[in-house]
Amino acid sequence: MTNPNSPITFACGATMKNRFMLAPLTNQQSHNNGQLSDDELKWLTMRAKGQFGLVMTCASHVQKVGKGFTGQLGIFSDELNAGHLKLTTNIKKYGSLAVIQLHHAGMRTPPELIDTNPVCPSNNKETNARGLTLEEVIQLREDFISAAIRAQKCGYNGVEVHGAHGYIISQFLASEINKRTDKYGGSLKNRSRLLFEIVDGIREKCGNEFLIGVRLSPEKYGMDIDEIKLICQWLINDGNIDFLDISLWDVFKIPYEEKYQKNTLLEHFSKLDFKKVKWTVAGKIYNAVDVQKVLDSGVDFVTIGTSAILHHNFPTLVVKDPTFNPIAIPVSEEYLINEGLGKKFIAYLKRWPGFIKS
Repeated sequence: MTNPNSPITFACGATMKNRFMLAPLTNQQSHNNGQLSDDELKWLTMRAKGQFGLVMTCASHVQKVGKGFTGQLGIFSDELNAGHLKLTTNIKKYGSLAVIQLHHAGMRTPPELIDTNPVCPSNNKETNARGLTLEEVIQLREDFISAAIRAQKCGYNGVEVHGAHGYIISQFLASEINKRTDKYGGSLKNRSRLLFEIVDGIREKCGNEFLIGVRLSPEKYGMDIDEIKLICQWLINDGNIDFLDISLWDVFKIPYEEKYQKNTLLEHFSKLDFKKVKWTVAGKIYNAVDVQKVLDSGVDFVTIGTSAILHHNFPTLVVKDPTFNPIAIPVSEEYLINEGLGKKFIAYLKRWPGFIKS
């Protein structure tokens, strides 16, 4: 059995004190210009205090035009650095690794947030998104890399490149969305080129001691399990990432597609040769028994979302009690305020059926 309280040392040399990562949760509680808010600071600091070994921010956009939701934390300008410096100082004070998730929503950007059409690898009628020019693809790559450099200067231990959930990197990966005819479209090698250039650029600019992760999801949004597994193996073999974050929606589920249903999603990815790369999974890991089950399946550390909302100190509670179950939902707004959530985050959670008492 893997002890959830045992440390992990990544290839870059960074050490995570236990096996718990805070999921990069959308919360809409920062300022609309991308500045860190006091509510966001409190939410993330409490999770560090609650002993999450790695505290990851919400998706943080690397270009203004890549904004995915109101109240999103930004990392696209040096004008935002003061907030990030304050955040990393607070997280690291409690012995947690501070990691920011680098994000661009692409065609999933609501047009009213940016006063123009969203962008995409190629024109998309359904979302009225326009295709990026080759020059804009290069600029997008450079802005991801610049955001990582900025994050390092602000004290983050590392970054996670968001390549999941139908956002812009995922849009490049999807053959049904990416209709480009240049070197960023067509074959899987070409469709994944942007992701690899971003990762390689971050490693080159930020050095070998900077923690680099990539988030991928194997289903929905035009994703194919075999293609995502192949991309994972290429990333591992290249040696420029420290961890893979595989977002499965439900870590125990069978794939949607019939041809992949001989194995669970978790089993599909556990067959990869991870070499020196660590991996984590996310999706309905709710209680202590779930945590132990996932760790014992060969996963290096767990990514916790819902239960981290309900208990800022979920890691402490699980380590103390191997049968721990979170508080039953629905919970009151007052309860969530006491767990460090701001009013905007609570308003966002009201979209989740049965989560908050009416």
